[in-house]
Amino acid sequence: MPQMDAIKLTSLSSKGGCGCKIGPADLSEVIRMLPPASPNPNLLVGLDTSDDAGVYRLADDLAIVQTLDFFTPIVDDPYSFGQVAAANAISDIYAMGGKPLTALNIVAFPIATLDKSILAEILRGAADKLQEAGAALVGGHSIDDKEPKFGLAVTGLVHPEKVRTNAGSEPGDKLILTKPIGVGILTSSLKKGLLNESEINRVTGVMATLNKKAAETMESFNVHACTDVTGFGLLGHSLEMAKGSGVGIRIIKDQVPVLDRVRELAEQGIIPGGTKNNHSHIQDSVSFPENMDTIDQWILCDAVTSGGLLISIAGDEADGLLAELLEAGVEAAIIGEVMDDHSGKIVVI
Repeated sequence: MPQMDAIKLTSLSSKGGCGCKIGPADLSEVIRMLPPASPNPNLLVGLDTSDDAGVYRLADDLAIVQTLDFFTPIVDDPYSFGQVAAANAISDIYAMGGKPLTALNIVAFPIATLDKSILAEILRGAADKLQEAGAALVGGHSIDDKEPKFGLAVTGLVHPEKVRTNAGSEPGDKLILTKPIGVGILTSSLKKGLLNESEINRVTGVMATLNKKAAETMESFNVHACTDVTGFGLLGHSLEMAKGSGVGIRIIKDQVPVLDRVRELAEQGIIPGGTKNNHSHIQDSVSFPENMDTIDQWILCDAVTSGGLLISIAGDEADGLLAELLEAGVEAAIIGEVMDDHSGKIVVI
C-alpha cells in the first residue's frame, strides 16, 4: 500500500485544503442564468431549496434519491482519501432519509505521472466504505488529468412520505449536530505539515465515518428537517435550513463541538479560502455577539468535508434522540433551536 511518506497527494491539488464547493452566492447566480426547469409532479426535491440531493418518485411507495460529489485530495493516504470521498458522497443520501443503493466512481487521475497502485488504493478505500454502507458499486468513468480528483454519484431509495429535506424546521425544534466541526482548518493545516500523526488520524476518522448510525437512529423520531454540514459550513447550511423553512435559528456557540487545535491553528492564520467565502456570504443574515472575535466566527463557517448531520427535531424529543445517538457512538450535541422570529436569519449566542 502506498504510504503518505511516499507521495503527498494534497500537494498535487491546486486547491488543497477542504475540497470546497463553489460558493453559494456564485452558484445561485449561475442557476439564475439557466431557463426554469419544466414542472414535473414526480420530482419531489429539486433545486428550489438548495437541498442535499434530488428525489424522484417512481411509485406511490418508492422514490430514488440521487447525488454526486467529488473533490481533490484532502489527505495524503490514498486509501483514506477514497474512504473520505465515499463517505462524503453517501452522506447526502442519509441526510434525505434514504438508504444508499448503488454508486458510480468519478475519477480524474494523472496516469502517466502517478503509480497506478495509488489509484487502486483510492478505489479500494471507496469500495470498502460502500460495502460498509450496504451499497453496490456498479461502474464509473475516468479521465486522464494532471490533478487527481475523485468522488461518486450515489443513488438511494426512500419512501416518498419519509423524505427529509432542509426545509421543514418548525419553531420549538432543537438542532442536533452529529460530528464536530473544524475539518477545513485541520485539513489545510495537514497540507502545511502542522498536524502530528494522531491529529491526522483523528480528522481523517471523523471524515471517513459514515452518517449511517445517525440516520438510522433518527428514523423513529419526529425529525422535521435534516441536512449534512459540508462545504458551506455549519452556519451556511443552517442558513439554508432557516430560509427554506421560513424560520429563525439560534446557535449556541459554546455547545458546538469543535475538533482539538482548531482555534490554535486558526489563530496562526490557517483559514481556508472556502471558509472565508462562507463567512462573507452569511454576513447579512447572521447576528454574532459583540464579544465574539473573527476567529470564532470563521470556525462556525469552516468549510467541512464529510461533516455530520444537522437535525431539526421536535423539542420534546431532542433529549431522547441525543441519548440514543450517544449510545450508538455518534459524537452528537444539541447546538441550538428553531425560533418563530427573525425568519430566514441566524442569531449566534
